[in-house]
Amino acid sequence: AVGTGAAQGDKARELQALILTHLNLGVPLVTTQVVGRDRYIEWVSWMANVATSVEKILQEVRNLQRSEIAEVAEAFDTEKQVGSSTMAHKRNPITSENACGLARVVRSMLLPTWENALMWHERDLANSSAERFTLSHSVVLLDDILAKSDKVFSNLVVDAERMQTNIDAQKGLVMAEKVMLELVERGVPRDEAHEVLRTASMEAISSGAHLEDVCARTPPISALFDGDELHALFEPTGHLGVSGELVDETVELARRALD
Repeated sequence: AVGTGAAQGDKARELQALILTHLNLGVPLVTTQVVGRDRYIEWVSWMANVATSVEKILQEVRNLQRSEIAEVAEAFDTEKQVGSSTMAHKRNPITSENACGLARVVRSMLLPTWENALMWHERDLANSSAERFTLSHSVVLLDDILAKSDKVFSNLVVDAERMQTNIDAQKGLVMAEKVMLELVERGVPRDEAHEVLRTASMEAISSGAHLEDVCARTPPISALFDGDELHALFEPTGHLGVSGELVDETVELARRALD
């Protein structure tokens, strides 16, 4: 930024464009001695947003690794890693935890970045000392977060059997919506179908029975479905919908963006 360009003469704008083009940077329309900090706000906000998006996924990994869920987990080197200095059995999602903590630090850079946009007469140095931390640290931390997330995702352990066990532990209750919607498809008014499944679900919960068994002996349901049809509604694979297509489209979109 060269302000009015008085020191560079008539070629000031040409010189500015030449240097910025060489650096592969955009040419700002109007500047003082410094560029406006709104672009820094956008930049740090973008980094905080990326860090947060990654943290959301890693947070899910941490939760799904809990002993009572145990559906996915970070890879664990049993020869070298120690989960706890006292509890020898532990396998903590340490990389995910570390990255999540760093994401919080990146988000903390937002407030000083906003504050740095306020300069006395468009030029004081209160922003300078802060930006030595906010800009450099945000970049370095985000890079580390992405590297850690790549490590986690590339080696993620998925326990499909445990997922099935957790589904089975619900004794069909998570499939209630599927049955209700199929009742509606077969002509039962929605409110009535909802009440039928609500009553059946409450009975299953109180008795400890599987919802499929309760539905099989519930007249409004058994009158419309034979045993095989009812059983098919309780198959977990029937609840995937178009999730596979959505995942493929999202991955393809990300690949195009990277290219």
